[in-house]
Amino acid sequence: MNFFKRNKNQTKDAAVLSSPQSSKSHPFELISNYSPLSMVELDLYASLREAVPIIDAALEKTVRLVGCFEVIVPDKRAQKALDGFLKNVRCCGGNRGIYPFITTYLNELLTYGEAVGEIVLSPDNSTIDALYNADLKDVIIKADGSPLNLLVCKNDGNATPALYQELLMPTLMNPVPGTVRGTSVLRSLPYISGILLRIFDSIGKNWERVGNVRFAVTYKPEDGFSAVNKKQAQQIADEWSKAMRSNEVCDFVSVGDINIKVIGADNQVLDCDVPVRHLTEQIVAKLGLPPFVLGLSWSTSERMSVQQADILTSELEYYRALLNPVISKICGMFLRLNGFSDELEVKWDLINLQDEVELSQARLNNARAAQLEQEIEKNTPEEQKEDLEDELGIGVNE
Repeated sequence: MNFFKRNKNQTKDAAVLSSPQSSKSHPFELISNYSPLSMVELDLYASLREAVPIIDAALEKTVRLVGCFEVIVPDKRAQKALDGFLKNVRCCGGNRGIYPFITTYLNELLTYGEAVGEIVLSPDNSTIDALYNADLKDVIIKADGSPLNLLVCKNDGNATPALYQELLMPTLMNPVPGTVRGTSVLRSLPYISGILLRIFDSIGKNWERVGNVRFAVTYKPEDGFSAVNKKQAQQIADEWSKAMRSNEVCDFVSVGDINIKVIGADNQVLDCDVPVRHLTEQIVAKLGLPPFVLGLSWSTSERMSVQQADILTSELEYYRALLNPVISKICGMFLRLNGFSDELEVKWDLINLQDEVELSQARLNNARAAQLEQEIEKNTPEEQKEDLEDELGIGVNE
């Protein structure tokens, strides 16, 4: 008993203590714990847009770049009624007009790969009263006997089919073959985004340490003095803390050899420009937007910028093709409910001014060529027409 008691009394306090860091790498743990083909895709993609600003900015810009449209019908009375409906129809959030509905619809389609809209009829079923964007967490899209037929069900645990399926408008983007699951634009980005967030989180921690410097104070007693006990070490720590936190200039005075160093001052901070650039390139390549649209000043030539703009145009045309059936269904139902023919055409605006300039230049060149052909036809003798056809490469006699 005395042996154990003696050892217990001789136990000393630890000279050095360490403070462990939090095990969390960044606040978006869902991205770090991403596993392919998981069933939490809705929260995952929402977290991606919230965590990585360039992803959210790219999707918002894509929605706006799709542009506006107009619906053309042959009947003038029907055209007037349809224009008023498209301008004043109610939609989610207290907005009016079909554009807020379409932008929200496309936003969900890009983010989650799926979107569901609903046509809300008036109480007497005489006309369309509103357009509603359904929350994907409240619905489940299933196959109605065949993957070719979509059935919208309530997410109530029993997957009860919703009433009036003819008023619902589900859309799947890039559906997986043999299934009724859409593919998000953000697919394959969680892993890359998780690495990017860890780099940003490390940068934030390093700057927090640099901004609020930590010191290592080491005290070496003079010769002939005994080792520093816990009470003396605590006194030195209290005086150092008092000197560092004083509102006025304060000196720290002590007896003995004291060495003060800044923790981490001798270590070199890793350069993050190259890895962040590589990860950002992967994200931008998946989103399909040219870097200059997102404000990234990457070196590029004028010819490359034109090619990137052409590729973006094809991407936007694809998104427009996905929206055309939704717009046609809404407008066609409105026309039928009001006694008009549902014959219509959805005409989109030109994507940018550059396309319009190029088209007008092409029309001008064609007009000049036609005018030149007419002048040659009128003023050129028959024996010289064959020589002019060979020189100019046009058919004078046609």
